Amino acid sequence: MLTLNALGESQIEQTPVICVVGPTASGKSDLAQNIAQAIDGEVVSADSMQIYKGMDIGTGKLLPSERLVPHFGLDLINPGEPYSAALFQDYARSCFEDIWSRGKRVVLCGGTGLYVRAAIDAYDFPKGEQVNNPTRDKYTRYAEQHGADALWELLRERDPESALVLHPNNVRRVVRAFEMLEDEGTNYATQLKNLAQLEQEIPAIFLGLQVEPDSLRERINRRVDEMVAQGLVKEVKDLLNSGFREGVTAPQAIGYKEIVAALDENCSMAEAIEEIKTSTRRYAKRQRTWFRKDTRIHWLDANDDMRHRLLDSALNYIKD
Repeated sequence: MLTLNALGESQIEQTPVICVVGPTASGKSDLAQNIAQAIDGEVVSADSMQIYKGMDIGTGKLLPSERLVPHFGLDLINPGEPYSAALFQDYARSCFEDIWSRGKRVVLCGGTGLYVRAAIDAYDFPKGEQVNNPTRDKYTRYAEQHGADALWELLRERDPESALVLHPNNVRRVVRAFEMLEDEGTNYATQLKNLAQLEQEIPAIFLGLQVEPDSLRERINRRVDEMVAQGLVKEVKDLLNSGFREGVTAPQAIGYKEIVAALDENCSMAEAIEEIKTSTRRYAKRQRTWFRKDTRIHWLDANDDMRHRLLDSALNYIKD
């Protein structure tokens, strides 16, 4: 496969990556695919949940029959298998090189802000961000034995600055903070500050989908109801029967862990569905907060359902 140097700087400069970002339920997948069709491109997904095989309905993954252009970044690993932004960086850039080498344009689509930044910006991931790390294993076990709150309290004692910027339920990030502290002699809070100052390494045009909060709330509620109607409960049951309980009950697995709770009779199915809607709205709010900080993003009004108008607005920012 070609390297960035092998492609040549001039060729890369002529083919910037088109990044389509925004909160969940804003219409990113449809717009990214429409853009790819219009500019002879292919889509690379930057979604930390769509990488999992079998997690289709609950992640809003386009079905194979709905993909009108080649898509990458979907169905990479089984639920519960370790993955990281560092691994995604290598994967995404390999996809870029492959797509460029075939004379196609790249459309990067996703709501996982760190994955987007990892793919585009000069982020040098330390070794602790890789898999099979003993420190990661130790603190993951601690969380399993004592709970997420106990793990966060331990971090607060050791690294209060990082604990302040991390939610106790985000076990993966809290564990990551311990890795940085013990393996690299730095802290998560410092890394977070440095992230905002990274230089851009890959040429890119950033397009963001902006939806009014009330409208987005309605879309999320409707989307969750549609997922249930499409067979979300059966999807969760199939994953559990296949032995993927750890993956679908992970804190970040919105739409799956709530259904598992209902199947385990810890709540009613109606309560689980409402919790999915609430958790998704909270997640969308975090996504909006993340992307608002990026001044490179050209924001597009995505409040109506006029897809051709949205596409026209997007294409205005894209140079051939």
